[in-house]
Amino acid sequence: METIGTWWMWSGFFVIVLIMLAIDLFVVGGSKQHRVTLKEAATWSGIWVGVSLIFAGALWWYLDGTAGRELANQKALEYITGYLIEKSLAIDNVFVWLMLFSFFAIPLELQKRVLILGVLGAIIMRTVMIFAGVWLITQFHWLLYVFGAFLLVTGIKMWWFAEATPDLANNPVILWMRRHMKVSEELHGERFFILKEEAGKLARYATPLFLVLLLVEFTDLIFAVDSIPAIFAITTDPFIVLTSNIFAILGLRAMYFLLADMADRFSLLKYGLAIVLMFIGVKMLLIDLFKIPVAVSLGVVAAIIATSIILSLKKDARSKAVSTTGVL
Repeated sequence: METIGTWWMWSGFFVIVLIMLAIDLFVVGGSKQHRVTLKEAATWSGIWVGVSLIFAGALWWYLDGTAGRELANQKALEYITGYLIEKSLAIDNVFVWLMLFSFFAIPLELQKRVLILGVLGAIIMRTVMIFAGVWLITQFHWLLYVFGAFLLVTGIKMWWFAEATPDLANNPVILWMRRHMKVSEELHGERFFILKEEAGKLARYATPLFLVLLLVEFTDLIFAVDSIPAIFAITTDPFIVLTSNIFAILGLRAMYFLLADMADRFSLLKYGLAIVLMFIGVKMLLIDLFKIPVAVSLGVVAAIIATSIILSLKKDARSKAVSTTGVL
C-alpha cells in the first residue's frame, strides 16, 4: 500500500482521535444525562470542523517542507475532498438517527450515550473496512469499476426514493430483534438492560434504548458501505482515506444535535447527495479513461451540496410564507 503516512504520523493521528473522543465523552455535557443546546451543538460542530481543517493545514505544511509543493497540494486537496464527501454523506446518516429516536420516542437527554457509542462503533468499523478496501483495490484494480457501478446505482436509488418514508414498524431488523430478545416497553434512563421478575425468576430485558443502539450501529455499517467506496475515487492512500473519514464522523454527535430541529428545512439535500454519489460513481467508472482532477471533484461536490442546501432553504421559506399568508 503506497501511503504518505509514516509511523509517527499514524501515531499522532490516533493520539488526536483519542483526545477528541475523550473531550466528546467527558467534556461535552459530562457523563450525566444531558440535553445538548443548539448553541452548544453549533459551537462544538465549529470546533470539530476547525480541528479537521487545522489537520489539513498541518499535513500540507509538513509535505511542502519534506516532499515538495506539488505533492503537498495534491494530498491536501485529496484530504479536503474526501472530508467533504464523507461529511456530506454523514448528514443522511444523521437524518436516519432522527427517525429512529423519534420512532422509539427517545428524549434528547437520553440520546447522548447512544450517539457516543454509535460514533465509536463507526470508527472501528470504518477503520477495518478502509484497510480491507485499500488492500483489495491494490490486489484487484477492477474492483474500482464494481465500486463505481455500485455508487451509481445507489445514487439513482437514493434519488428515486428520496420522498419515501421508511416503515420502521415493519422493519425486518426491528422485527427480528423483537423476536429474538425480550424487550421492555418502557425506557429506564440510560440503561440498556434491566432485570424483571418473571415466574419467580429474574429475567434480563433489553430496553428500547438498546434496540436504538443496535439500529444506529447497523445504519453506520450500511452508510459506511456507501461512503467508503466514494473516497476511493479520490485516493487510495490509506492515510488520507482514514483520516478524512474519521475526522468527518468525529463531529457527528454535535452535528446531530445541531440538525435535530432543522431536518425539515433540508428537504432537497437528499437529492444533492444522490447526485454526488452518481458523480463519484461515474468518476470511478472513467478512472482509466479520463481522470477528473481532484480540484474539479472538490468544486463539483461543494457546488452540488451548496446548491441543494440553498434550494432547500428557499423552498422552506416559501412553504412558511404560503402557510402564513395562504398565498402562493
